[in-house]
Amino acid sequence: METPGLPAKIDPDALTTVLDGRWAGLRRAVRAQMAAEDFNDPASDTDVGTEAHRAQVLEWLRLLARTDRPGLGFDPAYGGGGDVGGALTSFEMLGFGDLSLMVKAGVQWGLFGGAVQLLGTERHHERYLRKIKDLELLGCFAMTEHGHGSDVQHLRTTATYDPATREFVVHTPDRGAMKEYIGNAARDGELAVVFAQLITGGESRGVHAFLVPIRGENASGVEIEDCGRKAGLNGVDNGRLTFTQVRVPREALLNRFGDVAEDGTYSSPIESDGRRFFTMLGTLIRGRVSVAGSAGSATKRALALAIRYGEQRRQFARPGGEEVVILDYRAHQRKLLPALATSYALHFAQEALVSKLNDLAEDAPEEEQRELESRAAGVKAVSTWHATATIQAAREACGGSGYLSENLIAGLKADTDVFTTFEGDNTVLLQLVAKGLLTSYKDHFEDLSPLATARFVAEQLVEAVIERTSARKVVERLTEADDGDVLYSREWHLKLFEDREEHVVGGVAQRLRKAGSDPFGVFNDAQDHVLRAGRAHVDRVVLEAFVGAIERCADADARELLERVCDLYALANIEADRGWFLEHGRLTSGRSKAVTAAVNALCADLRPHARTLVDAFAIPEQYLAAPMLRD
Repeated sequence: METPGLPAKIDPDALTTVLDGRWAGLRRAVRAQMAAEDFNDPASDTDVGTEAHRAQVLEWLRLLARTDRPGLGFDPAYGGGGDVGGALTSFEMLGFGDLSLMVKAGVQWGLFGGAVQLLGTERHHERYLRKIKDLELLGCFAMTEHGHGSDVQHLRTTATYDPATREFVVHTPDRGAMKEYIGNAARDGELAVVFAQLITGGESRGVHAFLVPIRGENASGVEIEDCGRKAGLNGVDNGRLTFTQVRVPREALLNRFGDVAEDGTYSSPIESDGRRFFTMLGTLIRGRVSVAGSAGSATKRALALAIRYGEQRRQFARPGGEEVVILDYRAHQRKLLPALATSYALHFAQEALVSKLNDLAEDAPEEEQRELESRAAGVKAVSTWHATATIQAAREACGGSGYLSENLIAGLKADTDVFTTFEGDNTVLLQLVAKGLLTSYKDHFEDLSPLATARFVAEQLVEAVIERTSARKVVERLTEADDGDVLYSREWHLKLFEDREEHVVGGVAQRLRKAGSDPFGVFNDAQDHVLRAGRAHVDRVVLEAFVGAIERCADADARELLERVCDLYALANIEADRGWFLEHGRLTSGRSKAVTAAVNALCADLRPHARTLVDAFAIPEQYLAAPMLRD
């Protein structure tokens, strides 16, 4: 069994063209600025203190503000570019450098500015958007509480309307309601978008967003506490916020989805409190998408460092010969090349997600909006888990050199570690993906309470399981075939992924249908199955995105190389889950062994092109200037 031969030399620029995709011009512009400015990560210097790092990142933020890119996602009426996809691509590119800069930029222009634009109305846009874009006004996004992270619907901070003064009184009732880990809060933020339970006329109308000054003469009653030194991202000034009867004017309510009249009367274009809440949160998925993209950039940087090191580091000699370059060892290739293939796959999935978000009309059907939210949740979860695992593998692949701060990988490990839990804990996000599959994006899509999920699924499941396709027959036919070339059949890969998703989702449906009098217990017992369903769905979506990107590749040699990288992604994924495929009759034992042999063969075939594949990421050289790579 052999893989098709590859050209001896392939131009990395041809691959870069495919990777850069729809926003190629913007990517080139960001690279040019990153190469021209000294955006090197000071976290690689252990002598840099927290305050110095924060000051440096703020200065970099001001350099970014001098370009038009921070305003790309804003309404053109207020100096923006009206290019949501471009804004998200810019954040993704910042992930090649100091991730503290990416996070601080994301807080300022993505979360804070995005909330004002998407949750506010003209009065907020006129007053704030230009100042936010130009960095005249620095702000925070105060959602997470000490006692409630992913469970946003049950935040405990209150905003009670006082009709006598026409003000909202924002209050932290207990320590569990303290806003925690709020970026820009400890040092630089002046105004915060605070998420709180809106209470008017003695009735709670659910979580809404309010603009609350946290510094200056109007910030009486606001207590700020510095979160202090973190494991990573120390250029971001995370803080804790506590509000003691803080009064803000009625107009401080970001009122696109709900408003309060002077007399305290509540009104909303969306009648259901639950649907209003989930619609509001649905507008804020850009942060989640940005985290996925920047995690991908950091992972590419780690792989570029490790593969360059693997091509020059030698260890152990062949009998009678010279020492062997460590990337020539199959074990070393297996450590890095399947991860590299997955990074390519996730890059194309991210690009497809950004394009879909950019093109989705505001009045798109609810089902399309929910599907987008589900995809964003799944890609974020898988991308950030991949970053954590791959950066660790890159560190190990560089041995002790990878452990030294000066060689950059240790800083990448520290900075990306939190990505798996901010902008949504990954375990919770995969449950959200699975619920979307099971409920066909009905009401309460994002009510993440296990009890509510179980009850809703049990009631509405029958029509919601994804439709049967011809996948099973194709899988069975190809599984039985003796032809070893079937392992490189894209049809087999796609149908196998599709069939796995269909089977796992159907299994979850059957288990949850038995909820009966103990829906929570049944859901809790099936939670591992629910998570597998979410992961199987994302894997299928990612593979399809990779296939779509290959079809758009105009250069024949680059296309052939991408075909082999896609083969490696698919077969390594199958190999990693071969226990399931064997248990469910999708692989014979012989075919399972053949998959492993094929992964080895693909690693060998791609070894000569490893440097080309990482060079195609076009990471500015200053971000790869590790001492371990010096000749």
